[in-house]
Amino acid sequence: MDLQDQLKHLFPDHQPLPDEPIEEVAHELYVQKEPMICKYEKRKGKATTIIEGYEGSDEDFKILAKEIKTKLSVGGTFKEGAIIIQGDYRDKIMAILKEKGFKTKRVGG
Repeated sequence: MDLQDQLKHLFPDHQPLPDEPIEEVAHELYVQKEPMICKYEKRKGKATTIIEGYEGSDEDFKILAKEIKTKLSVGGTFKEGAIIIQGDYRDKIMAILKEKGFKTKRVGG
C-alpha cells in the first residue's frame, strides 16, 4: 500500500487538486545608463568588495546581491544602498554584472 492509498483510506472525502504547473515570471532588473561602481576596501583588516550606484529599487538591488553571493559562494550584505561582499571579487562581479547588461566601473587598485 503506497502513500496515496493510505491517504485515500484516511481521508475518503478529500478531492485532490488538479496537477497544474505553476508559472513563474522572471523578474526583470532595471538596467541603468550610468555605470555601477565596483570598488575594493579593507575593513577591519579584511578585504571587501563594494558595489554602489544602482538607480533602481532597493528590492531589485537585494535580489542582485543575493544572486551575486550565490554565484560566488561568499558572504555579504546589503546596507545603505550598497552591496558589500566579503573578499576581493571585483573581476568576477564585474563579469556577472556585464552578463546581465550592466555597465561597471572599477575603482581603486
